[in-house]
Amino acid sequence: MYITNISEAKANLSRLLQEVQQGKEVIIGKAGRPIATLNAYRVDTSPRKLGGSWEGQVHMADDFDQTTDAVIDAFYNSPIMPDDTKRS
Repeated sequence: MYITNISEAKANLSRLLQEVQQGKEVIIGKAGRPIATLNAYRVDTSPRKLGGSWEGQVHMADDFDQTTDAVIDAFYNSPIMPDDTKRS
């Protein structure tokens, strides 16, 4: 573990990054208190879970996408424009 202050970190960033690449932990402090750590970037290589994240949590009716006879009738047998003569 390597502890440094902000001034030293600014002046020696390249060297600190090399230490991080070698696996060392670098802590940057201010007034004797740690405020940040430098660590190596790690690519997440775990396989992504594709789909199924809501499985078992959502109920969908078997007929959720069925159109009722009333809707079909209204679609085909209703006037396209409302009848203006019925307004008061």
